[in-house]
Amino acid sequence: MLKLYHLPISFNSRRVWIALLEKGLSFELVPMKLDGDQLTPNFLALNPFHHIPVLVDGEFSLFESLAILDYLEAKYPNPALVPSDPQGLGTVKMINLVTLNELLPATTPLIRQSMGFVTLDESTQSQAQEKVATVLKFFEQSMGDRSYIVGHSLTLGDIVAGTIVGFLPQMGVSLSPYPQLTAWIEQLSQRESWQETEPQPEQIAEFKETMKKLMAQRTS
Repeated sequence: MLKLYHLPISFNSRRVWIALLEKGLSFELVPMKLDGDQLTPNFLALNPFHHIPVLVDGEFSLFESLAILDYLEAKYPNPALVPSDPQGLGTVKMINLVTLNELLPATTPLIRQSMGFVTLDESTQSQAQEKVATVLKFFEQSMGDRSYIVGHSLTLGDIVAGTIVGFLPQMGVSLSPYPQLTAWIEQLSQRESWQETEPQPEQIAEFKETMKKLMAQRTS
């Protein structure tokens, strides 16, 4: 059976979790905490960089979420989460990379502020929000009148981008200027996979406390 080492509130973990559910696969979840679980010898044997998620499939293990998603798509092609045509495939890959290389770095300071770890000055916050807005405008224009971000059925592009975009209002970023994205996120939120993997308030609170303790230890 597949085994997923994950952190429930992690974007990286959640996108793999959703893909496993959407494909109807049997798997075991192994919850991780960042207060030492990722540094145990057993976990470091799976991923020497001590990051999550990690997928274990028998004797084979894999980390880096996009690599895991590609592996799942190749090994379990039905239902397909990637278009078969070259343009669709390329667009999904582009959306995924824009999400990881542009959107996620821009949101990092906003996430840290929303968690109460830092207080951003006006200039830093404005710069982060401008970078986020650039990505959201691109996504809005890319969607056109489609139901999903690439075509009219769920793809990995929706899963990778949607897990972050849907969380933006909690970081103080409104989606109201983007009607297509707003409708898209609402549609995604109705899927069983989205609802099952939605981070719970107690999980977020526990993560905040863990990170505050770790940050206090580093500064003491």
